[in-house]
Amino acid sequence: MIGKAKIMDAPAPGGLGGTYGGNPVACAAALAVLDIIEEEKLIGRAAAMGRKLTRRFKSMARKPAFKCIGDIHGLGAMLAIELVKDRKKRMPAPELAKAVTQQALKNGLLVLSCGLYGNVLRMLAPLTISDQTLDEGLDILERSIRQAMKTV
Repeated sequence: MIGKAKIMDAPAPGGLGGTYGGNPVACAAALAVLDIIEEEKLIGRAAAMGRKLTRRFKSMARKPAFKCIGDIHGLGAMLAIELVKDRKKRMPAPELAKAVTQQALKNGLLVLSCGLYGNVLRMLAPLTISDQTLDEGLDILERSIRQAMKTV
């Protein structure tokens, strides 16, 4: 922090600080995280996961059973599926999103709904997830959407 000496020198030693003071322990932890991101090639992993998720979601959207998928968007491994009542009119389907999150939970998968209308399912799996576990989660999500569509 910088400021006029008259102001900065006024507090007693240790009296001026803040949440983002940049203490040495926090700085060391941040540097360690950056090292792990580089060593484990997590940027590339995020891109690969994003491609995989996008392919899976687009494949689902092409099926007549998933006409509720209005859009798929995101960046890297953080993607979202917009659920709609009608693809042409793009009418949001928040009740379907709620039903999907509830059904997914019953099936053992935690899914978050979000968006202005509450009709978006947001996906952000850990970058360290195994491909097998990611596929299992996608299978559960697909099954949960099918099940929820029968109830709404």
